[in-house]
Amino acid sequence: MTDVLRLPSVQPAGRTHQRTVTSSAMHSATCGVPNSAAPHRNSSAEVHVTPSAHEPDPIDPRTAEPLGPDTLTWRWFGDWRGLLLAPWAGSMQNMHPELGAGVAEHSRFFEERWERLFRSLYPIGGVVYDGPLAARTAREVRGYHASIGGVDERGRPYHALNPGTFYWAHATFFMLTVQVAERFGGGLTEAQRHTLFDEHVRWYALYGLSMKPVPRSWEEFQRYWDHMCADVLEDNRPTRDVLNMRRIAKPPLLRLLPTPLWALVRVPIVRLTLWITVGLYPQAVRDRLGLRWTPRDERLLGLLGRLVHHAWRRVPERHRFHPRARAGWDRERGRPAPGPVETPARNLPPEEWRGPQHYAPEAGRPGRAGAAPGPGSAGAAERGGTPQ
Repeated sequence: MTDVLRLPSVQPAGRTHQRTVTSSAMHSATCGVPNSAAPHRNSSAEVHVTPSAHEPDPIDPRTAEPLGPDTLTWRWFGDWRGLLLAPWAGSMQNMHPELGAGVAEHSRFFEERWERLFRSLYPIGGVVYDGPLAARTAREVRGYHASIGGVDERGRPYHALNPGTFYWAHATFFMLTVQVAERFGGGLTEAQRHTLFDEHVRWYALYGLSMKPVPRSWEEFQRYWDHMCADVLEDNRPTRDVLNMRRIAKPPLLRLLPTPLWALVRVPIVRLTLWITVGLYPQAVRDRLGLRWTPRDERLLGLLGRLVHHAWRRVPERHRFHPRARAGWDRERGRPAPGPVETPARNLPPEEWRGPQHYAPEAGRPGRAGAAPGPGSAGAAERGGTPQ
């Protein structure tokens, strides 16, 4: 197993990364899904529009329809197995120059890592699962980002609401959904990948931002993703901080575990988590970060994914989903909650930290506190582009 606890140090800005990395059968395509799931593509950074029978019509954000229970996104995005991809999503987002700058200069994520992760899942999940209120939730999420901007240490301006920046964060959530299904959910057909792509366009339109950065087909998205991974993403300090879990605190699920025992089990848990993260990276990202992945690693990750998939079938359906997603399913089945299910108070930031970029439901609209986290976590919010 790759010793991912010993990650190479962050490289100086602008340095060219030339490293020898053992490739696996997974990565003749750099998109990060198995070869059976992705056709061979031109590695050119230039992205061209390719007509597709699955290509969605352009969506006016003002008339965007929320996703519903008949969608594949509802089936996969709120699934607790998404917690396995939290460091993957957080690091992929932070490697974007503007998102990384936003984290470095505006976020206190690393001072309250678990709380930030679990509270962010509520509004992010709400954009998918809130039904008739999804557009309002999307506007709230967008509003949390209005004050996040500035100039990074290299003199480059950035803002969280720049359409290309905001869309990259959304693209990682879309790919998280694909990865959960592909790696830990038994796989997807090509038609299902196209369907998930079309749904992610509807989902993004709810935010009311420019649709210009959004690829027009699944095929074009794959070229966009490859281009971003190979030519745009950077090795930076916020990315390394996401991957540095040596001293990570106990997660909420293990809060009753004695601290000395947590100190013993933390190392193998962190090692496994980071190994999964490295395996899910596109090859271009592993190259950028100087991480090794072997064919043996790939086979073991495939075995782990199958074990998770089969074991998950024994989990009662209701407990497979994050509370916000569960509330959406309940509403569709005739058991609506009195209001949006919000994060428990224990996940809120200290009052002296709170600002317009923070999701703090007690200070906004009323809502019903969510249940304690289940056996994993949906989505992933370890980044600066999510509600704080």
